[in-house]
Parts: sequence; C-alpha cells; structure tokens
Amino acid sequence: MLIQKIQHSWYSKSKLTLFLLPLSWLFCLLVQCRRFFYHLKIFRIYQLDVPVIIVGNLTVGGTGKTPLVIELANLLKKHGYRPGIISRGYGGKARSWPQQVRWDGDPSIVGDEAILIARRTLCPMAVGPNRVASAKSLLKYTDCNVILSDDGLQHYALGRDIEIAVIDGIRRYGNEKCLPAGPLREPVKRLEQVNFKITNGIAGPEEFSMVYKTQQLRRADDPEVTLNLSDLKKQTVHAVAGIGNPKRFFDQLKLSGLDIIEHAFPDHHPFKKTDLDFGEIQPIIITEKDAVKCQRFYLHNVWYQPIKANLDNQFIEQLLVMLERINGQKTT
Repeated sequence: MLIQKIQHSWYSKSKLTLFLLPLSWLFCLLVQCRRFFYHLKIFRIYQLDVPVIIVGNLTVGGTGKTPLVIELANLLKKHGYRPGIISRGYGGKARSWPQQVRWDGDPSIVGDEAILIARRTLCPMAVGPNRVASAKSLLKYTDCNVILSDDGLQHYALGRDIEIAVIDGIRRYGNEKCLPAGPLREPVKRLEQVNFKITNGIAGPEEFSMVYKTQQLRRADDPEVTLNLSDLKKQTVHAVAGIGNPKRFFDQLKLSGLDIIEHAFPDHHPFKKTDLDFGEIQPIIITEKDAVKCQRFYLHNVWYQPIKANLDNQFIEQLLVMLERINGQKTT
C-alpha cells in the first residue's frame, strides 16, 4: 500500500515527496558518482566488436520499450543485419545466467518479456543480470552482427554505440525527481546525451513519435483464432494487465468503444488461473506480454491484443545511417 502511495505521488502534487527528497538527493549523488567512475575508467567498460544499440528509459514503469525493441529488430533484419537481443530477464528464475531464449521457452525461467520478444522477432536472444555476459554469449554461439539491448541505459559496463531513450508521452517524467521521491533513475539532463528520444505518443521538441497500431484480438490458448474488437462493443468485458502502466492499456480499450471492468496487477505478475476467474463467462482481454504466461490455462474466453510500433521515417533513416557508419568503423 505504501509503495502504491509513493508511486502515485510521483505524478501528483503530494507532501509525501517532501519527506522523500533527502533520499532522492542521496540516490542522485550515488548515480552521478557511479557514472563518473565509469567515465574515469575506474569501473571497466566492455566494448564489443559489433555495434551495440541500447533501448532504455529514465523512468520506472512501462514506457513502451519492448514493442520498440521488437520493431527495431525486425527493421534491422529487413535491412540485412543479423540482430541479437539481450535483456535482464526480469521475473525469470533460472539457476544460472546468461540463458539463451527460445520462442517456445518457459517464461518462469527467462521472463515474460524475453519470450514475447523471441516470438515476435525470431532473433537469437540471451538474458541475464550481466548484460556483458549475455552479449558475449550471443557473439560466441550465433552469427549476430549487431546487439540490441532491451533496457540497460544505466548498465554502463556494456559499451554502447547508440542510445535510444523511450519517453511516456502522457506521464513524461512525473515530478522530475529521482527515486524514491520521483520516478527517475537518472536526472532528466541525462537525455541530453542520448542519440534518439522516442516518445510513446505525441513527441516534443527533438523527439520522434512512436504510435501503436492495434491488431485483431487473438485467443490466448490458440493464437490462430482471431476476433475483432468491434464484436465486443455491445457487452461488458474484463480487462487484465500485469504491466508497468496498466492505465495505458485500459484507456486504449476504452477508446475502442469497449465497456471494461479493470483488473490491474503488478508488472511481471506471475499469473495463476484463479487470477482470471471472475465467476462468469465474459470475454477477458489481456496484454500480449501477459498472454505468454496465461496461454497454459487453456481458457477459451481469454484474448490478447497484439500491437505494432509505428516509427517516424526520419528516425529510421537517421538510425540506419548512423548504424552504417558505426559498423564501418568497427570492421576497419
């Protein structure tokens, strides 16, 4: 309950922020010191022989990194690259790391987001808390020629060639305070040093917009079975989300004209079958990430909505030009 109150204070005027400010100042100091040590090479930075693209954010909570990583991976494949993807594997309970990720793997071992990315991209992927080790394992066992990191903007041990920061177009940076008084992992000025800023929604100055395109609903236990959202407009449906920002998912369904009953769970929630038992046989709509964990329940009334990230053409052009230049420098 306290954690929820703190998170709510990040995006509203709250006296709780004042009490947390001293801890926030200390957090910022530690963050800056850590980064300074990397800058002085007191802490080692590992540079790889292939280009490394980091997709991360400054704020805690969902901003849309995973759909962007999926879109970038497929874009790079389309242009002749062989991307390998690394991630933390949050929620995975593997006994050893790094772990190679298969599209049909177990989300309880490597995490839900990893399975989703592997399924949507069919790229080689490795997860683990040590991103350097994950990247090295991909280079050792696959023929990938570019590394794409899902999150990891603050994982400075891994050298990077391109940094992409994802911004929530609605919540932005909240009260612009660092943890725990605000949602920031680093001060906002850190964005001055990234190569690209991608906004999930309406872009501001020097930002590129990313817009989600929703697709037909797919049944969780059999994705070949589809359903149009419009077919559900005359009935009440349950909407379930265990993601960083459930409100974005719920609002999207409301904008589609659905009458929904909201059920928000913590990010990466380990769903049980009873979590989807609402005592009635009404349709249930969940996120694609949650479907990775819920498909094993074999419930015929549970549907998920795939989304595709549409990117600004200028961003795509600039990214490919930059990547080509960096790749040329790496191979000479």
